[in-house]
Amino acid sequence: MAQPDFVKLKKLSSQIRRDIVRMVHACQSGHPGGSLGCTDFFVALYFHILNHNPKFNMDGRGEDLFFLSNGHISPVWYATLARSGYFDTKELATFRFLNTRLQGHPATHEHLPGVRIASGSLGQGLSVAIGAAQTKKLNQDQSLVYVLMGDGEQQEGQVWEAAMYGAHNKIDNLIATIDYNGQQIDGPVDKIVSLMNLKAKWESFGWHVEEFNGNKIEEVVSALEKAKSLTGKGKPVMNLMRTEMGFGVDYMMGSHKWHGVAPNDEELKKALAQLEETVGDY
Repeated sequence: MAQPDFVKLKKLSSQIRRDIVRMVHACQSGHPGGSLGCTDFFVALYFHILNHNPKFNMDGRGEDLFFLSNGHISPVWYATLARSGYFDTKELATFRFLNTRLQGHPATHEHLPGVRIASGSLGQGLSVAIGAAQTKKLNQDQSLVYVLMGDGEQQEGQVWEAAMYGAHNKIDNLIATIDYNGQQIDGPVDKIVSLMNLKAKWESFGWHVEEFNGNKIEEVVSALEKAKSLTGKGKPVMNLMRTEMGFGVDYMMGSHKWHGVAPNDEELKKALAQLEETVGDY
């Protein structure tokens, strides 16, 4: 694997954060908080880690697959897909408008390149990713499968059914990540339903667990490279990625209030003033 160009990756992160706030502002709807917090992860994944093809083949044979379980953070995924060549960045201006391909939660009937499942009904993404990974094993496809979930999503029972299944069947070509920002739509996760010792939980279910800071691109790249090195050893891999909701925009950072609220005109100006335009706005 080539050495990461951190200057380029940081510029892309700044630009994609600009894309996110502009997209959500334009339609006055969407989820900026989690999208901003996960931007460095998406940039590291799509611009350094994944073996993927923007020409997009739905069955994904011979390439790595990514599934977004917490589909409400679609702004960061759409912006990343556009910036990595899956479709024209100008289409980002259509986010959440009627009869467009960029709906609030990713879906397949719009045939948007890069999207293989409808998501956002929380708790389902890990099951899908395990199924895809098991299919790759049956097909003797050496590529990997990645999935991202939210921390509030860990309150869903289906997640833990999938956790048992994945470990029992030694799905060791899977790298799962949890966006561990401590916030969900109704408030801090610990006040809604505490996850307690999440690392110990996943380890007790038979997964190899790593932790890292998701808002430092160098650490994200290093952690994902390490996760790749842990595949093929009999256990699925789980990353607990610590992020801050709204990262990059000071008045959004750390608050569940920006889970699903769009900035107004003045708030957009403040956000854009903090985020450098590096490769050109759409």
